[in-house]
Amino acid sequence: MDVSDLLTETYDRLPDLVRAAVDGLSPEQLRHEPGPGTNSIGWLVWHLTRVQDHHVADLLDAEQIWVSGDWAGRFGLTADPDDTGYGHSPAQVAAVRPESAQALIDYYEAVASRTGSFLAGLRPADLDRVVDEAWDPPVTLGVRLVSIADDDLQHVGQAAYVRGLIGTD
Repeated sequence: MDVSDLLTETYDRLPDLVRAAVDGLSPEQLRHEPGPGTNSIGWLVWHLTRVQDHHVADLLDAEQIWVSGDWAGRFGLTADPDDTGYGHSPAQVAAVRPESAQALIDYYEAVASRTGSFLAGLRPADLDRVVDEAWDPPVTLGVRLVSIADDDLQHVGQAAYVRGLIGTD
């Protein structure tokens, strides 16, 4: 298995996990916070998608999907390319209001499609390219892609856990 296939295998697991976490939930269920100051399913899936969109767009030197079309409007937000959810206060978490589970699925699938196209063209030598010198040591493409997958997998697991807490299954 080559590096492109390995990363594609990892990222290709996420769409089904996202769908399983949100499919069939009402907007109210998507916004349910299991405790004071905690993250809702809608926020968790929005955040993991925003992180992937933000970081992959940066790797491609391209515009984020979030700022094209009416994605932000479907979440009750503005199309701020810097807002990925990092450091959100409880009020900011509550302000992420997806209109439906389908809005989360659609946005994730649009981002995942672009990510998949990017991964398909990777060669092993590409992974050593430094993409962020703000860290010590500088971050390579390989490390960034693992970081994105790690963040997404953790958050989709959290969303599935919260779904279990609200008793939808």
